[in-house]
Amino acid sequence: MKLKEIREERKLSRPALSRLSGIPVRTIEDLEKRDDGRVSTVKKIAEALDISMDELCK
Repeated sequence: MKLKEIREERKLSRPALSRLSGIPVRTIEDLEKRDDGRVSTVKKIAEALDISMDELCK
């Protein structure tokens, strides 16, 4: 998953992405470390970043 890379390219902090997506900061941290998560969570993050789930999960 390219979450951390995309988040940093857009100069978003984890708290900022949390506010945009409605996903807790801790969950974002876990996703960046483990590279996997629930489809519903990944979908919310992709929508907040205005990208496809495929692009996020490459």
